[in-house]
Amino acid sequence: MQQNAKGLGIRWAYLVLGVVAMLFAGIIYAWSILKAPFQAEFGWSAPDLALNFTLTMCFFCTGGFVGGLLSKRIGVKLPLIAGGLLAGVGLLLASRLEGSSVGMLYLSYGVMAGLGIGVAYNILMTVLGAWFPDKKGLCSGILLMGFGASALVLGNLAGAFIDNPAIGWRTTFLLLGAGLAAVMVVAGLVLRMPNPDTQFPQPKQGKGGDSQQSEQRDYTTGEMLRRPSFWLAFVCLLLLAAVGNSVISFAKDLALSVQATAALATTLVGVLSVCNGLGRIITGALFDAIGRRATMLCTNVLTIVAAGVTLLSVSIGSLPLCVVGLCLTGLSYGSCPTVSAAFIGAFYGAKYYPTNFAIMNFNLMGASLMATVSSNLLASSGGYTLPFMLLLALSVVALVLNLLIRRP
Repeated sequence: MQQNAKGLGIRWAYLVLGVVAMLFAGIIYAWSILKAPFQAEFGWSAPDLALNFTLTMCFFCTGGFVGGLLSKRIGVKLPLIAGGLLAGVGLLLASRLEGSSVGMLYLSYGVMAGLGIGVAYNILMTVLGAWFPDKKGLCSGILLMGFGASALVLGNLAGAFIDNPAIGWRTTFLLLGAGLAAVMVVAGLVLRMPNPDTQFPQPKQGKGGDSQQSEQRDYTTGEMLRRPSFWLAFVCLLLLAAVGNSVISFAKDLALSVQATAALATTLVGVLSVCNGLGRIITGALFDAIGRRATMLCTNVLTIVAAGVTLLSVSIGSLPLCVVGLCLTGLSYGSCPTVSAAFIGAFYGAKYYPTNFAIMNFNLMGASLMATVSSNLLASSGGYTLPFMLLLALSVVALVLNLLIRRP
């Protein structure tokens, strides 16, 4: 009984530490702010800087897979510390860059920071998820809210530091690297997996007979990849995330196109980020309360409504509808990573969760590619109607796939 009480008490402290660590890990999503000094000081082109973010996401996904493999072989402590140090050193090297070669930016930020944060992200999700088998969705949602809020919290703070002549971008990157490394080292030293004999409350029965309690067994990564349920969910979540990725990439310009002031457009980008964070924790709570199937359907329908409302707003030039559409998009987009994390645990078990979850996260690469397609469509058409028709179609296709998902 002492082990049970300790397990139930310490896990909430672990979760708080995990949120702080995820807040620092999410700094990679503040690239739209962090890239500004490189363009201003070195004159590097927008495509060059956009490629760095693409590389970052690719190595982030790869790092997640590496973290999953390492955690199974050597435990969670060393990979988490190593990932944090690698990412921290990457940001430190980025602070010393000169304008001679953009390749060093790709190596320091894209490869090192992206890979290290990917490793740390996977470990944090794995460790904290193991402490909350009865609240998988809520735990994932809270952690991912911290990850998603980083661009708003640390990103804006970093932007203020960069614009401050007394600090500048080099010191800002130095502080970010040191802070990230320090937090991950502390997390690595403190966090641990629960003992096998720790007993937790039983998961609540979700409505519709789709509760976490109905897990059949643990599936290896190879077994998971042979299940149609995985690929249906993978593509479904890829398409839903593509909608959010696309809107985030041109949210400010979208608001300006319906006569928002520059100040309001900037504010709406922040509101979108807040809704993104709220969507993560709300979806996590829903997953635990009403089950996987109902939660995924809610997420999908919300994405369809968000795309439809935003399409209508640009068609008739309505700023109020655009505001509603952006808020709904933030909520729906925030739901995707939470659903991904909880879905893998609920369908394929806890034993191989680190590598299974890392494989699911590769849908981020596909979502980024679809966002690039919609951005190119915007550039070629000169308006937002065609891009949002595409996004609406993607969300409808996702709904069809969603309805086909069955337990393995």
